[in-house]
Amino acid sequence: MKKITLLILCCLALCKAKADEGMWTLYNLPQAVFEQMKAEGFSKGYDDLYNGENAVMKSVVNFSGFCSGVVVSPDGLVFTNHHCGFEAIRSHSTVEHDYMLNGFYAKSYEEELPNEDMFVSFMIDQKDVTDQLMAMGFESKDNKGKYMLIDSLTRMLNDEAKKKDKTYHVEVDAFYEGNKYFATTYQMFTDLRLVFTIPKSMGKYGGETDNWMWPRQTCDFSVFRIYADPKTNGPADYSKDNVPYRPKHWAPVSLQGYKDGDFAMTMGYPGSTSRYLSSYGIKERRDAGNATRAQARGVKQEIMWRHMMASEEVRIKYDSKYAQSSNYWKNSIGMNKCIDSIGLIGQKQQYEKLVRAFQDSTGYLKGKLDFDKMEEMYGKRLGIMRSRYYFTESFMGLNELTSRALKVSQGIGVEGAKDNPKKQYVMFSDNSNEWDAALDKEVFAAMLKNYREHVDAKYLPAFYQTIDQKFGGDYAKYVETLYAKSVLMKNGKKHYIAKKAFKNDLGVQLGNDLMAVWKSIREELSGLDTPLSEQEKYLCAAKLRMEEDMPHYSDANFTMRLSYGQVGGFTLNGAPSGYYTTAESMVEKMKTGDKVTDYFAEPVMHELLSAKDFGKYQDKETGKMQLCFLTNNDITGGNSGSPMFNGKGELIGLAFDGNWDSLSSDIFFDSKLARCIGVDIRYVLFMMDKWGNTERLLKEIDAK
Repeated sequence: MKKITLLILCCLALCKAKADEGMWTLYNLPQAVFEQMKAEGFSKGYDDLYNGENAVMKSVVNFSGFCSGVVVSPDGLVFTNHHCGFEAIRSHSTVEHDYMLNGFYAKSYEEELPNEDMFVSFMIDQKDVTDQLMAMGFESKDNKGKYMLIDSLTRMLNDEAKKKDKTYHVEVDAFYEGNKYFATTYQMFTDLRLVFTIPKSMGKYGGETDNWMWPRQTCDFSVFRIYADPKTNGPADYSKDNVPYRPKHWAPVSLQGYKDGDFAMTMGYPGSTSRYLSSYGIKERRDAGNATRAQARGVKQEIMWRHMMASEEVRIKYDSKYAQSSNYWKNSIGMNKCIDSIGLIGQKQQYEKLVRAFQDSTGYLKGKLDFDKMEEMYGKRLGIMRSRYYFTESFMGLNELTSRALKVSQGIGVEGAKDNPKKQYVMFSDNSNEWDAALDKEVFAAMLKNYREHVDAKYLPAFYQTIDQKFGGDYAKYVETLYAKSVLMKNGKKHYIAKKAFKNDLGVQLGNDLMAVWKSIREELSGLDTPLSEQEKYLCAAKLRMEEDMPHYSDANFTMRLSYGQVGGFTLNGAPSGYYTTAESMVEKMKTGDKVTDYFAEPVMHELLSAKDFGKYQDKETGKMQLCFLTNNDITGGNSGSPMFNGKGELIGLAFDGNWDSLSSDIFFDSKLARCIGVDIRYVLFMMDKWGNTERLLKEIDAK
């Protein structure tokens, strides 16, 4: 027993997370973590993070369910990343008024642009509801029963919250791989308007060339405003009568900068990490998820880029879609590289040996946590998961015809008399302003071919026989026929679903064939998903018990988290990275814009960033105009737009990326290499001032 204990302690000394690692929930922040924050330079009190009248978290927002942001003025201005506002900017752009290309500034409230399906949410509070669920018999239920209990508790908590404020709503989420459940109360504002954006050349500077890389010079920010009911100052649907929201709390903006080793803290909504994941789960992610995503998106993106470069109209339609696709295409490549280069799977296997020894010596979860069973089930699931990923990459999310076909096959959008199938129909509106037919068809044909080349024949939908027998294996010809003849592409007409012609339509058959394969894949996975989730849950529980004297954070799940650390760079192969970039470095890159498209910037940007004196925006110690900087804060997708605070709780930047050398950080935090890249708030304000001439906004923000 002593030998095992010493072995575990030795491993923990090697594997123990540095204090700077972590995505911590705020309401129950461990005191040990807070003490470490103070030791590193946080000068405010414990309550100033979450509970206090002016708690830092009260200025931080969930931005539209996929990013983070921060309120920076008494009139509801919100800063987030440029790439978080990408789709809103694109949706307002036309060839005549291309805000994506040329930027946008609303010079008055009346000119600020409303956006459909966008929102910001403020977290009001959070609490542990695990005991409530357990008292309701949660552990004895199957998956469906557990879902129903969570739904029931959520409805009860919502009723309680709405007694306090009718605009509140509650969400219950799993933490620690389902070993805990927390309830979070939010207030959502849906009238969110675009106020300012710089040109894409600056907001996405470096493009895919620099994505996930350091050094960076990207001015990755955009500005929105929250609007509210004029009578209540609360959430309201869009109305021309709404007025700027007057928050009780907003983040003070600092012009004082930072230096190497200074305390730095981010707050935001990190989307998903898997740091408790088993070695078998990591192997599946590498071989079934990342490898598949990288291969399939590489095929799609080459076609998309070619069409986008040939037409401004097509580029505007697909800018946002291409950016979303390419972001995790490159992430997948980088993550697999890191997994292999640091031998992550082997490290996890060594740790799992210690968990086995702990289990053998204590009996904890004996008969429940079973590593041999886990390995066997993951082995069975690997090929199925590869096919699942290829299916989603090939047929979901990008192609217009398959999107319509899949909706029809599921009965989505069916109208007419509910009690009379003969009078039920579907009708499609003309949404050609959102997609391009030539691009759509070429991508579709390419993905049909690519899918067949990479999956087992048992996962081929039946329409592949039609392609072979009636179209001689010509994918492009099959696709052209679909777009020309299928009722799914006939807009503005009622298509009655009971008619034989509808049922025999090539596009309708395609949708039915796709759904048949999708259901087959899901059925095969259904017998493995639940027991594997249980095993991962037990593995997490064993880790928490084995290391019960250490504070642990839960994996990210798009709830608010705090991360802290210091400003500073890293060393790779003996070469120091530096911890900030300057205007001079950007001007040098701009000079190569004729050779590297991602480094192009308009002449005015060359002029602005070649200034001899940047006034109040240049750093007082270095005398430089600092653009982007590094911290060792913990970051993942969803953290984009997260405010970066100094030790006084003042805003010094906006997080927008991680570095290439730590792309395995979603599953393993490498304290030596993992860095968060942020845009310096002084760079943001400089561009608003010198390029945008946004005097009214700068007065409103009142940076000091």
